[in-house]
Amino acid sequence: MTLADKIIQFNNNLHLDTKLPDGIDVMNPFKGEHADDIADITDRFYHKYYNDNYPRKLILGINPGRLGAGVTGLPFTDTKRLNEECSIPFTKFSSHEPSSVFIYAVIKAYGGAERFYNDFYINSICPLGFIKHNDAGKWVNFNYYDRKDLQTAVEPFILETLKQQIALGLDTETVYCMGSGKNVEFLTRFNEKHQLFGQIVALDHPRFVVQYKQKHMQEYVQRYLNAFNSKL
Repeated sequence: MTLADKIIQFNNNLHLDTKLPDGIDVMNPFKGEHADDIADITDRFYHKYYNDNYPRKLILGINPGRLGAGVTGLPFTDTKRLNEECSIPFTKFSSHEPSSVFIYAVIKAYGGAERFYNDFYINSICPLGFIKHNDAGKWVNFNYYDRKDLQTAVEPFILETLKQQIALGLDTETVYCMGSGKNVEFLTRFNEKHQLFGQIVALDHPRFVVQYKQKHMQEYVQRYLNAFNSKL
């Protein structure tokens, strides 16, 4: 099996059977209404960029969102970037995720998708997402750390799935954590307890950059490149 096959198998086996706090639901794109389309997308993506057994450095986000991995099954990759930056045609539906804009600016500056994915593998600290109803009754994204009882409930799942991904053959000397606040604070405490990674490098989360620092986006792109290049 190649790394691509192992990643796809990992995704297909994702299942959270932990009781969650009231009002919060799990979001599993690999079992949802677009599961067949996502299977097609992820099969083509991972076999294009990971059809080997070379180790990659791990980049971890928070958890999947409704407009990114929740639609495509690919962290920080919406359908526009899938078509335009990865040259993987998909026209059944379209999605736009602001975080994807920044990530692919980084990828382009790094040398393009082929070079980037040859060196890195992106997922999230919690590989399944969460949603809750807002005051208007609409489903919105929810982070694993937004409620202490949710974080406590999913910590065993986080440990299990991180170990499974490390077992794919990932480089654990350095892990890059997107989210320089609560996300890296959690991962730091978690790693002190479980000793999964040698060093944690904190990066500003793409959503923060596009929402609050868009005028300075190239500066944040360079911060990512500096962090990556200092460890390669």
